[in-house]
Amino acid sequence: MKPIAQGAEAILYKDNDQVIKERFSKRYRHSYLDESLRKFRTRREAKILGKLEEMNFPAPHLQDFSDSRMSITMDFIPGKRVKEILQTKENPSRLAKEIGEKVGRLHIKDIIHGDLTTSNFIEHQKTGEVTFIDFGLSFFSDKVEDKAVDLFLLDRSLESTHYNLYPEVFGKVIEGYKESNPEAEKVLERFKVVKGRGRNKGKE
Repeated sequence: MKPIAQGAEAILYKDNDQVIKERFSKRYRHSYLDESLRKFRTRREAKILGKLEEMNFPAPHLQDFSDSRMSITMDFIPGKRVKEILQTKENPSRLAKEIGEKVGRLHIKDIIHGDLTTSNFIEHQKTGEVTFIDFGLSFFSDKVEDKAVDLFLLDRSLESTHYNLYPEVFGKVIEGYKESNPEAEKVLERFKVVKGRGRNKGKE
């Protein structure tokens, strides 16, 4: 078992065809609060992965989770990150539209990903399908605002990381989003407000 990545809250280990995600303690937090928070986030992520499996949504399959270790065991997803693929300008329109369609599927089930960047999408090595990973910041919400913010984070990520393909690539995301989410127009209206708010904050 070897570490393959570390984020702000967890370390990922690969063990054959499994990935084990362990949330580590933060020393600056009170020990009781730290444990409660890590336990809550581990349970929530496991619950979301279970819901995604029910939806037949392309994401890592949850194999196990542990409160005591604050860990989740899930499938390893083989393939290339969409971030790397888009840097070669390979099929940007197809990938972007597929991402938008899948974000729409999440939102219609009130699932907010919380970290929609092209580093968290993998083109599956066997199926060629875009698979979403890293649901560590995900949560359930039926609020239009939360869905609009989710899209805004993706928009901002595409603009900064793939500026040579922007805004066309985000236009394709919206195209796919509209196709899968009957409530898309409501979310997109709110997205305009959120984006405007972000611009004004940047000018301050």
